Amino acid sequence: MSDTRSASGQRVARAYLSMFQVAILTVVAVASLRSLPTMSTYGLGSITLYVIPAVLFLVPTALVAAELATGWRGGVYVWVREAFGNRWGFQAIWLQWVQNVVWYPVQLAFIAASIAFVFGDQKLANSGLYTAIMIVVFYWISTLLNLRGGGLFAKVGSWGGVIGTLIPGVILIVLGAVWLIAGNKSQVPMEAGDVIPPFTGLASIVLIVSNFLAYAGMEVNAVHADDMKQPGKQYPRAIFVAAGLILLVFILPTLAIAFVVPKSQLGLTTGINIAFQAYFEHWNIGWATAIISAAIALGALASVITWIAGPSKGLLAAARTGLLPPWLQKQNKAGVQVGILVSQGVIVTILAGLFVVIPNVSAAFFTLVDMAAALYLIMYMLMFASAITLRRKAPNVKRDYRVPMMPLVAGVGFFASLAAFLLGFIPPSGLAGIPSSAYPWVMGAVIIVLGIPPLLFYAFRKPSWDQRDKTQSATEGESRA
Repeated sequence: MSDTRSASGQRVARAYLSMFQVAILTVVAVASLRSLPTMSTYGLGSITLYVIPAVLFLVPTALVAAELATGWRGGVYVWVREAFGNRWGFQAIWLQWVQNVVWYPVQLAFIAASIAFVFGDQKLANSGLYTAIMIVVFYWISTLLNLRGGGLFAKVGSWGGVIGTLIPGVILIVLGAVWLIAGNKSQVPMEAGDVIPPFTGLASIVLIVSNFLAYAGMEVNAVHADDMKQPGKQYPRAIFVAAGLILLVFILPTLAIAFVVPKSQLGLTTGINIAFQAYFEHWNIGWATAIISAAIALGALASVITWIAGPSKGLLAAARTGLLPPWLQKQNKAGVQVGILVSQGVIVTILAGLFVVIPNVSAAFFTLVDMAAALYLIMYMLMFASAITLRRKAPNVKRDYRVPMMPLVAGVGFFASLAAFLLGFIPPSGLAGIPSSAYPWVMGAVIIVLGIPPLLFYAFRKPSWDQRDKTQSATEGESRA
């Protein structure tokens, strides 16, 4: 805690985020337990499916974000803006933001499923009305926490992440280890050769590449580097700690699920809860399922809270340069982007209603999120290209951390993202409701519909939308190409 001076000259205490808080917020933003059951179907092969994307995508993203965050504060919008101008900076932060608007209902549906286990009624997880109500309630709780401003979201996010992501992950690892040590049969083969998943041609490559986005979000909390006391030292350390924890949270619990749950029982939203239930009932402590499910729900809610704080804050920074109408730039007394948060809340509420009116909407939403993820990959390509460009364009800007061999590191990340984007047009197996022949066209339509609005806002922007004062406009004028 330190003192800063307000505009009136009064001393105001400033609360800094610690390295631990930023690291845990990053883990919470990236490491979702929701996706583990899908990967556990590959048994030991999941190790390879996690490690390859980690090397080609997670590591470059973590390194590049660390340099950019300690050289230019403000997140991906500022990084891309400084490299390519305001139009592309706005495009980048929009892509990050809109992908998450679609993602929120899916993550919140996972929370609803976990709470169904708390109630001891698994059938609730298949109820569209129940799921829709829970999505709306928990989304607006998350929004209200963010509207409070200050460090409240960080405290809720970091402790929620510990309680609902790290602790359940550790417990699952311990349960899996005890299961094997006790001589119980594993549901998947345990031979050393099984670490290499079976190669089935292009489908295997698509599987590895599609797993890249399991690591999406390493950059999202870069907007909070300015909230650390020593960002040059603390932020890179927080990123590296987070990267190690993310790998552990993904790999070991995934194997623990694979040991005990047959492939046929691994549901999209309930697989993790079924795994805990199987372990606990085996040792006659079935009552613990409700407790751990409540913790998992808290961790997933923490991730939603964290994501609401990041991209929307970056979108506000872009909006205030005159790229969005004034009503979307509105802030409350705490300086929180109330116009953007309320607007995205309306969208999430409408999407939640679809769970009531469309059969099998859960599977459809998972498909939609996969499509929206392609937008995120475009943002990453812009980020990696910006890092290389800024090394040449602004070599003298002080970075408290510098990536060794930046062209190589950022180049690997760029081409990995490009490969993932292109292969995303190949229909995944088990596709719900979309003919394989139509999938590439639907994919392209989703990318256009969700990705084109920032270009339209930019084309029809008005001078009155610029909410900056003259000093800010002069300072940033060279970046508004």
